Amino acid sequence: MTLYPLKFQPILKERLWGGTKLKDVLGKPIESDITGESWELSGVSGDISEVSEGELKGTSLKTLIATEAENLLGKSVVERFGSNFPILIKFIDAKQDLSIQLHPNDKLAKTRHDSFGKTEMWYVMDADPGAQLIVGFNKDVDKKEYVESLENDSLLNLLNYEEVIEGDTFFINTGKIHAIGAGVLLAEIQQTSDITYRVFDFNRRDKEGNLRELHTQLAIDAIDYSKKDDFKVKYSTESDQVNTMVDCPYFKTNILDLTRSIYQDISERDSFTIFMCVGGEAEIKNDWGKTLIKKGQTVLVAASSTFIEISTNGAKLLEVTI
Repeated sequence: MTLYPLKFQPILKERLWGGTKLKDVLGKPIESDITGESWELSGVSGDISEVSEGELKGTSLKTLIATEAENLLGKSVVERFGSNFPILIKFIDAKQDLSIQLHPNDKLAKTRHDSFGKTEMWYVMDADPGAQLIVGFNKDVDKKEYVESLENDSLLNLLNYEEVIEGDTFFINTGKIHAIGAGVLLAEIQQTSDITYRVFDFNRRDKEGNLRELHTQLAIDAIDYSKKDDFKVKYSTESDQVNTMVDCPYFKTNILDLTRSIYQDISERDSFTIFMCVGGEAEIKNDWGKTLIKKGQTVLVAASSTFIEISTNGAKLLEVTI
């Protein structure tokens, strides 16, 4: 199989809190005014990505892994994750505040849901003036105080608010309470999991007039109640270099702010490489072909590639590996 750089058909998700920036800013093919998520690369059951271009057009990620696991993913990745694609890549547009939520760790998720946990990171691509994220608590809290805050509708008073601008990056480890605020467009990189514990949703109702389900009891034993300042990512922005942003057990993310073309020898990488374009455009080339990537698009480069050549006059890329 010729594993040229692969682009996938976006899986678009309407959300109660979604808007139009995925179309207006990133050029996604949507008509809805409440599209909140574009799943760019997904191995989640029921939402498996399909190749959008080239001779493999229409081939699912699941089929690619079934036939070319080590060549596509890398031997070390297959040894860890088998036939499961370990990363879920999204663009998210919040016209309204998302619900207050958190994700369980691997152990809890395995026991309760036979799933991975959900460690994730956010890169802010666009933010309206004054837009905020909620990340963690603003003081140390215990279970009793947390439960009481739910009962008397005062949870928001315990939460930490972060005003954001383009380029701000956040690492959201499991157990950390969080929410994306209205006016934020971001790139999200996460473990392959769709397990979310929603704890507060501003008493909103869906289009049928129903309150969305809360997961109050599940969340109580999954929350990290301590105040921590470990979420804002500091990283170098040196041009034409590979600058590490996040390096955790589940993924490594670099940022490449390119003003010129670069060449990477990846013959020893033993991992697939994902590029998310968050600015400009570039041509991505490997041993078997090339493809153009523009702002709001994502490309998967096979682990069996020996090199990646990025040709550009100006592009900002998030580079994700295992």
